[in-house]
Amino acid sequence: MSYKKATEVIPAKLLEELQQHIDGQYLYIPKLNDKKKKWGENTHSKEATKKRNADIYRQYLLGIPTKELAETYFLSQKTIQKIIANMKQSKKDYE
Repeated sequence: MSYKKATEVIPAKLLEELQQHIDGQYLYIPKLNDKKKKWGENTHSKEATKKRNADIYRQYLLGIPTKELAETYFLSQKTIQKIIANMKQSKKDYE
């Protein structure tokens, strides 16, 4: 995110009105809801996490213990258990 000078992008009258509320401080203006991107859209993190979770579940089905999976993927055993439970549930949803 880059900063822009308010004097260059906001009309003078609106800038004066804003200065009545916040003078000389930084102001964050959020994106419109319809322009917001969902988590992982820019970096493909969501796809990478889905693939990792599918790999974890596949290995679990092959008999790899959760402790070993936790060490392999640098996650807690509790997180591995949650991933497995979620994958089981999502498989049920498709049946």
